[in-house]
Amino acid sequence: MHLRRVKGMLMINVLAVAAGLLMALCKLWKPHIMVIAGRAVMGFYCGLSSGLVPMYIGEIAPKAYRGALGTLHQLAIVTGILISQVIGLDFILGNDEMWPLLLGLSGSPAVLQSLMLPLCPESPRYLYILLGKEQEARKSLHRLKGEYDPTPDLEEMRKEKEEADREASVSILSLIRSSVYRQQLIVALMMHLSQQFSGINAIFYYSTAIFARAGVSQPVYATIGVGAINMIFTLVSVALVDKAGRCTLTLAGLGGMCSCAIAMTVGLKFQSEFTWMSYVSMSAIFLFVSFFEIGPGPIPWFIVAELFSQGPRPAAIALAGCCNWTSNFIIGMTFPYIQAVLDSYVFILFAVLLFGFTLFTYFRVPETKGKSFEEIAAEFRKGHKKPAQSPKDAAELQQLKMSSDA
Repeated sequence: MHLRRVKGMLMINVLAVAAGLLMALCKLWKPHIMVIAGRAVMGFYCGLSSGLVPMYIGEIAPKAYRGALGTLHQLAIVTGILISQVIGLDFILGNDEMWPLLLGLSGSPAVLQSLMLPLCPESPRYLYILLGKEQEARKSLHRLKGEYDPTPDLEEMRKEKEEADREASVSILSLIRSSVYRQQLIVALMMHLSQQFSGINAIFYYSTAIFARAGVSQPVYATIGVGAINMIFTLVSVALVDKAGRCTLTLAGLGGMCSCAIAMTVGLKFQSEFTWMSYVSMSAIFLFVSFFEIGPGPIPWFIVAELFSQGPRPAAIALAGCCNWTSNFIIGMTFPYIQAVLDSYVFILFAVLLFGFTLFTYFRVPETKGKSFEEIAAEFRKGHKKPAQSPKDAAELQQLKMSSDA
């Protein structure tokens, strides 16, 4: 996280290319070992990329379009999912002969990114606030926005730099222990938990089996339909997120998903008695994905960068990303066993979780639309029971600063 943003993204692309080659060439040695190694390396890449990319986008985006640009990260992910679903059909690459090429193509976006990243300017906020290079930040702003007067942007960065100079570059352990950033950290982690424990990956991983159970004769095509809906409603989120706001879209998404999870349960329970109930199940799945991409899908990825100032931001993004991928792994590994126990009632569990996440978002998540990073920080200070700079908080910040300098 301390490397320059563009250089950091370029460096980690080596991992994706190596992973792609391991999987593409797996038949040259022991396929199962090569594929597992390739997937492990790709996992490291995904973890690093999911931290660096939203942070870079959040730092270069104008305040008025920060949400839309942040949502483009999710749009790229769901577009990749849809493409992989299509080329994974058995008559394209998903067959006994071509599957290594299918897996190896996962490294191709990193090759494309490596060719295009050198054309991208470095984050002006990183240059000014962390490195103190005002002239380089000015040039970067001109590359991003063309010829304009960058004075207002630089003035905002100057104020943020003054605040950053007073606080430490917070480590992950210090952030976990700190009471100063506890409210922001809880919100950030809960946003990522709500994304994964909503049940969306149960839909993605096992949608083909769910559609087969619902009586669909060609469930794989219904699964591709889910991917298409996924992409379309992410585009809707791109259009709405800077108008309706992060909190509003997240609430609408979580509440809608909760209702769909209940409808899905009813459909799965009674489809053996009433054949038309299978349509209820399928409709609920498509709506579930639609509501997810309106808010709970894209927003957690970029809102963490908005909730934290420059000092603790890298550590917070790293923690949130770790929370997200760990939750993803837990759902992927446990859902078949949970389904075996709960059978048709499996999505009631997700409905209960979604209801809880909806309440948390309503009461605890601030609206960050159109606000500077300082204004967002002030929202948390305003809601804090103690003064923002109580002696205890001030002493803790000083201790963090000293430990960082050491």
